[in-house]
Amino acid sequence: MKRTIVEVILALALIGAGAFGWTNWKQNQAATGQVTALKAASEEAAKAAADTAGAVKAAETEMAALREEMAPLEGKVQQLDAVKAAMANGTTLADLEAAYKSQKNLSAERQVGLGALRMLTKGAEDPAAMEAFRKALQMSELGDRKNTICAAQIGLAAAGEKVAVMAECLPKGAKAAGDKEEKAAHGDTHAKDDGHDHGDSHAKDDGHGKPGDKKEPEKHAAHWSYDGEMGPAHWGKEFPTCAKGKSQSPLDIRGPFVKARVVVTADYKEGPLKMINNGHTIQVNVVPGSKLRIDGVAHELLQFHFHRPSEEKIDGKPMAMVVHFVHKNAEGKLAVLGVLLKEGNENPGIKTLWANMPTEEGPEVAPEGVNFNPANLLPREFDYYSYEGSLTTPPCTEGVRFFILKTTVNVAKEQVNSFPFKVNARPVQALNGREILAN
Repeated sequence: MKRTIVEVILALALIGAGAFGWTNWKQNQAATGQVTALKAASEEAAKAAADTAGAVKAAETEMAALREEMAPLEGKVQQLDAVKAAMANGTTLADLEAAYKSQKNLSAERQVGLGALRMLTKGAEDPAAMEAFRKALQMSELGDRKNTICAAQIGLAAAGEKVAVMAECLPKGAKAAGDKEEKAAHGDTHAKDDGHDHGDSHAKDDGHGKPGDKKEPEKHAAHWSYDGEMGPAHWGKEFPTCAKGKSQSPLDIRGPFVKARVVVTADYKEGPLKMINNGHTIQVNVVPGSKLRIDGVAHELLQFHFHRPSEEKIDGKPMAMVVHFVHKNAEGKLAVLGVLLKEGNENPGIKTLWANMPTEEGPEVAPEGVNFNPANLLPREFDYYSYEGSLTTPPCTEGVRFFILKTTVNVAKEQVNSFPFKVNARPVQALNGREILAN
């Protein structure tokens, strides 16, 4: 009996010990799982903290760089605020407008200056400021000043106008509005009027669309060409005046004529030869000193360039080529003297030019030791036809006075064929009631 009781007690003790061991083992297993989970969570937290620290450090570095860039800008902002404060009373603007009131035609530089002063005084919403910028832009495309064009384009853009700003006008690294990767404006939206007929764009006007005083051909906001989708029939899509203007050039010159009483004389000087192939024509940039006098009023020769065939027709017939001499007077008014080139004997002047011309589009070239006198391309007689017209390339700006000489000058067939552009002439435009004068 006693033995049985002892066995029972021992059995119960063994059962209790087993239960206790099992319970401890289960608890240890749970604790181990929790430790593992906590360790993994701790590692993830440490990694996240490291990533956050890296991001914070990168942000701090970027902020430091931005502060360095902002420092000079803050000074410029303060300068602009000072100028705006000085102009706020409007006295300077009133004085300037009073001084300009007696002048019928303001230069492009004065127009852009007036626009800038109005913007400072009246704000970007001032309609007169925008109009001054537009006039400056239009006139600059006729002339030889890139800075004025940039100022006008940036002024209009700052006021919210939809205007393409040339890449050359923007800070380094910025892209011009409307440019995709290399959309040209060889103006080709405005940019660069050549002083004459060309409107591409700017700077010393290439006469054709590209800048003459610049060492590299300009890029523009809108491209144009003499054929295809951007040929003359489509210029109006980008340059409205080309389609809607009522005094466009060139013309088919035919009678009846009105008697002309204006005396026109040329006084051209020899100077270093400077040529550029701007992608639309061969243009020769002229140093100051050569003049065209219209009733005694001097017009400075800016440049001359060539078209094949001639843009002007006489009684419906074109010549082999034409050379357009582009001039500007002190008021910014343009005058173009056209000399028709008829196929015949070799032309010594053109021989010199063709021997030095760049056959591919690129920077201006200035052959060492080579001089040229534009007068070498003029006939002796100066009888002319005359009419009010426009640039013959985009943006087709009007208000250009044309004098087309009646006497032609010879050019050899081989010289015509050597010209790098097979066709670079705008078709003749509607007369629209204009008078053609003849002396």
